[in-house]
Amino acid sequence: VSMAKSMSLLWGAGSPPCWRVMITLEEKKLQGYKHKLLGQVGLPAFKHGDYILNESTGACLYLENQFKSQGNKLIPDSPAEQALMYQRMMEGLTLTDKLNSVIYYEWFVPEDERHDSAVKRNREALAAELKLWEGYLQTVAAGSYLAGAFSLADAIVFPNIAYAFRFGLSVGHYPKLAKYYSLLRNRPSIKATWPPHWLASPQGFDILKDL
Repeated sequence: VSMAKSMSLLWGAGSPPCWRVMITLEEKKLQGYKHKLLGQVGLPAFKHGDYILNESTGACLYLENQFKSQGNKLIPDSPAEQALMYQRMMEGLTLTDKLNSVIYYEWFVPEDERHDSAVKRNREALAAELKLWEGYLQTVAAGSYLAGAFSLADAIVFPNIAYAFRFGLSVGHYPKLAKYYSLLRNRPSIKATWPPHWLASPQGFDILKDL
């Protein structure tokens, strides 16, 4: 915990980039860091001593590399698993973008620039992306994670999947994603960092229900 005292995080509740960093801090047993909840989307800001990282993936990699022997190991040793982990981790960032372009379309795009054709195109791109992940999970053994043991790939991808279900993604259309979601949602690092306002109103939204 003493090491965590030199760390601070500015975060937004439910923001996948913030959630990734919080899951990683929990996995590395770095509880007790200073944190402040802010309202903006597009955080986090993570600080360790004099070092500042505003890119969530960079912060997750930094934490794993600085605290390799502490808590859970999040980058596998095996070259095959490590290659898969880095691949899924980076692909997870594309998934974040595609989710944002549907869920936050009206937030990002001024009213006079909105087009039904763009909405349709964004939804189709997201559906194709989710089908890709559904396919990846077909090849994962039951009860397993994206690249073998729980890794940074899961810390980065899980918040996206949780977001998709929060916004109404159909369990029937994406059964493997739903299985992955229920496998991970009770993991201690994820339960400890669950967005507080999601607990207060568990029903969520239905933007993605027909996807």
